[in-house]
Amino acid sequence: MTVLSPRQSVFIGCAGWSIPAAMTQRFPDGDSRLERYAQRFNGVEVNSSFYRPHLPATWRRWAATVPPGFRFAVKMPRSISHEARLRNVGTVLRTFLDQVHELGTTLGCLLLQLPPSLTYVPAEALPFFDELAQLARGPVVCEPRHASWFLPAVDRALRERAVGRVAADPAGCLRAAVPGGDHQLEYFRLHGSPRIYYDAYSDTALRRIERRLRRPGGGVQRWCIFDNTALGHSVANGLDLIERIGDATG
Repeated sequence: MTVLSPRQSVFIGCAGWSIPAAMTQRFPDGDSRLERYAQRFNGVEVNSSFYRPHLPATWRRWAATVPPGFRFAVKMPRSISHEARLRNVGTVLRTFLDQVHELGTTLGCLLLQLPPSLTYVPAEALPFFDELAQLARGPVVCEPRHASWFLPAVDRALRERAVGRVAADPAGCLRAAVPGGDHQLEYFRLHGSPRIYYDAYSDTALRRIERRLRRPGGGVQRWCIFDNTALGHSVANGLDLIERIGDATG
């Protein structure tokens, strides 16, 4: 059984820590699903924070459950990204960050997923990212889905603010398939293809992902999150990728 070393700069995990019944034998025993999950994976993406807030005590409990080196990527609320569309969100943003910062050193990064209809407007996006940079304790990645975000000028603006741009699969356009923005943080978000959320990744696809994660790059932090959760393929794909990577990324 391969377990990723806490020294590694590659974090592999799933969107959430559910363990399908068919996969339980691949996990050690534990007092909770998170504890069991964190003994095989070294990262997880918290999606529930997109829909609802969690109590500070909940974040603290999660942080206390995982081993050293484990990191949480936390999805920012839809009230910020989809409802307010990044405008005038100072109060909501501060409330969210006050809660999330209870994770302490287990907070790996913040994930901002934007609605497909949200175009890039510098006068709205850049003040938001500037405020976020002042308040957040740790890296930020953004998953835009409108074509206007995939231009060189936008990439430079994100990089200047140390914001990574997610590499998504399936990708809405060619540039969306590769990481952008901050060169020190690469975040791969694999939703399942061709059927989003449902389909598993083939051995060929996993080999391609493995090669990307193994690329030289001193100091670069890489995340690979499987979001093909509908039929439980995220866990199987994630564990298979961990077996491929082993300690080679340490």
